[in-house]
Amino acid sequence: MQDNTDTPAGPAIFSRPWVFIRGVPAMKFLPPEGPPEIAFAGRSNVGKSSLINALIGRKGLARTSNTPGRTQELNYFVPDGHSGEGDDLPPMALVDMPGYGYAQAPKAQVDAWTKLVFDYLKGRVTLKRVYLLVDARHGIKKNDEEVMDLLDRAAVSYQVVLTKADKIKAAGLPRLIAETAEKVRRRPAAYPGILATSSEKGAGLDELRAAIALAVSGG
Repeated sequence: MQDNTDTPAGPAIFSRPWVFIRGVPAMKFLPPEGPPEIAFAGRSNVGKSSLINALIGRKGLARTSNTPGRTQELNYFVPDGHSGEGDDLPPMALVDMPGYGYAQAPKAQVDAWTKLVFDYLKGRVTLKRVYLLVDARHGIKKNDEEVMDLLDRAAVSYQVVLTKADKIKAAGLPRLIAETAEKVRRRPAAYPGILATSSEKGAGLDELRAAIALAVSGG
């Protein structure tokens, strides 16, 4: 697992208050391209909203649900102004993307979500990195591989983040990380290193914050 904890901007960026600015149901509603964007992608119910809430320390800011397919828009979150030491920190936006792979929703709805996600991934110049969330209990699935194929073709940098790592035995986590790293090792757009997190326990959040700060700064 890659260690970016010496990146000083990571904790400072996420200690600022964050706000939800808009939900984007179609590409024409995207905000103007400006600050760097970091997107979170993953299968339905993988825990994207929970992870965003944990990263920024705001319960309920990103709407969570036990119902797969609840997030149907690109949801944008940004720091709410600057203060003190944060004045010299780079602006950025976090994007909570609709989950993919939820087959029980109406097909037209699934197709619309899928098109929105893929159009965004292929066409957003300010998108610096996608964090592809994978449930640690299930590992990389076919839907995840299809998204990685798309990201590779579009040359969009992405890094795999294992979620719900507290739900598997601690002894099995290093093996899972190694197996996941091997699966993405030859992919051209994959950023090296697998991050393991638990929104519930707080594990791996500092490493992810530091990784995001590095991505925003061009690393």
